[in-house]
Amino acid sequence: MRVIGLAGWSGAGKTTLLTKLIPCLRGRGSSVSTLKHGHHRFDIDHPGKDSYKHREAGAREVLIASGQRWALMHEVSAGEEPDLPFLLRKMSATDFIIIEGFKEYAHPKIEVHRLANGKPFLFPRLPCISALATDSPVADAPLPILALDDIQAIADKVCELAEPFDTVLARLESLPRPMSFKNTSPGT
Repeated sequence: MRVIGLAGWSGAGKTTLLTKLIPCLRGRGSSVSTLKHGHHRFDIDHPGKDSYKHREAGAREVLIASGQRWALMHEVSAGEEPDLPFLLRKMSATDFIIIEGFKEYAHPKIEVHRLANGKPFLFPRLPCISALATDSPVADAPLPILALDDIQAIADKVCELAEPFDTVLARLESLPRPMSFKNTSPGT
């Protein structure tokens, strides 16, 4: 298993890129899983469904399964957001784990940047950014620049830059938790 992230401001096109990158990597014979950080309260269940009723009644975990998929929902108290190492350990074996978000953590990343977003680049501030996928020219950037619409080139860079799971996990665990995640701890 190898790990890489896509980092960028909201609206930069990370999800759009991922929806093109995943089939490209799969077409090359690789299995791909994703881990996405949600900044807001989110729900993958729907009011009125039995699993929703179980959670609303106070179940700490609800596992729902069918012939096509299964999903485990784990409720945490406010402020208990799990950190990246905890979440990575929950992932099943795959060729690539692509992390969307968690930009403050020290895993290898490709920055996704869209000029129309009007936001500054992250790479000068975040040292684990190893390449830049953008729709605009960048003068004197100290890292590889990829066209945001060149999915094959971005897939090549993912294959080149992704690091082994154990290497990434060891680095993440050896460093302090990023400030934006300091007030939280993993649920039980």
